[in-house]
Amino acid sequence: MDLRKIKKLIDLLEESNLTELEIKEGEETIRLTRAARVAANAPAAAAPVTHVHVEQQRLSTAGPNHAPHEETVHAASHRDLPDGHILRAPMVGTYFGSPNPEAPPFVKVGQHVKAGDVLGIIEAMKMFNQIEADVSGTIAAILVQSGEPVEFDEPLFVIA
Repeated sequence: MDLRKIKKLIDLLEESNLTELEIKEGEETIRLTRAARVAANAPAAAAPVTHVHVEQQRLSTAGPNHAPHEETVHAASHRDLPDGHILRAPMVGTYFGSPNPEAPPFVKVGQHVKAGDVLGIIEAMKMFNQIEADVSGTIAAILVQSGEPVEFDEPLFVIA
């Protein structure tokens, strides 16, 4: 990739609201990132991404800092879940369990996965974001159906 193309990509990144841009041309890949600029009183907004690594989160008991409604929502969402690591949705979007309708699912209950394995895809703003396992283990539960909308922080998988 020549220097002029890279400069144009940098200019494109600067002019847009994107925080990351990755381009693949044959065997060459260029990835540009920058810190998001946020106005002092503007609400934070999620930037579209092409690859998502989900942080490890564990079940916890709601503390006294949580509002009563939050306690109810968290308690209801964790009922009937098998023991294990909960992998949550990093964004709002539509969950897909396979790369296309004719393809087999990325994972099935009982399948062993390693950290970094793709478990599903969330489509958000016409961008397909891979959801990766952040721990190794066995898929104990898949909590969403392919094609269903998901909310931010909604439990997607339980890995034992």
